[in-house]
Amino acid sequence: MARKSYQEKLEELREDILYMSEVVMERLRMGLDALEQKDEALAEQVIKGDGEINRMYLDLEQDCIDLLALQQPVASDLRFIAASFKIITDLERIGDLAVNLGEYTFESEQDLFPDVDVQAMGEMTLEMVETAMIAYDTENTDSCRALASRDDDLDQFAERASGIVVRDLIERELEEPEEVERLLQDVSRLLLTIRDLERVGDHAVNIAARTLYMVENDDELIY
Repeated sequence: MARKSYQEKLEELREDILYMSEVVMERLRMGLDALEQKDEALAEQVIKGDGEINRMYLDLEQDCIDLLALQQPVASDLRFIAASFKIITDLERIGDLAVNLGEYTFESEQDLFPDVDVQAMGEMTLEMVETAMIAYDTENTDSCRALASRDDDLDQFAERASGIVVRDLIERELEEPEEVERLLQDVSRLLLTIRDLERVGDHAVNIAARTLYMVENDDELIY
């Protein structure tokens, strides 16, 4: 295969991955909206849409394999394909976490912890994923390194939110077993939501780490 044609196929792969990221971010936004608004119809869309993301992942996985088989890539192309393969895995997992938010919507009846701003945390994760994908598109290594610091902020946010929930749980005076059970279900759902959003941030950092490796052959963020 002519080198020019091969480079065109590499660029097509990049564009397809960027499109996948747009779909994944849209589903994450929908999951957050469904949870906030307790919109079960919207949540169902997120859950049913997971199949589309999985198909994208499998198609792009095959594209990566084909590009490796077409001709022996030079080192930079090899790093690009390898990084892209890892990035689609992170995007697929973010899609799974969006599905979790949709499922939590069906379990959520009332907001017992108004001091925990799930939506603010969700906005942080969306911004992180978007920043990571822009860095991948533009090969901006400065953004990759900055994103790692942003993840520290998200981790602190999650820690504070979890602490609020635990303290509130300890301070509540409950007597009826049914009330206790309902509260524990809400606590469990909220803690899972916090954990899942924290994981979205981790996947964003993974994307940045692979981009940094792709551009500079630097594995400092890979862990």
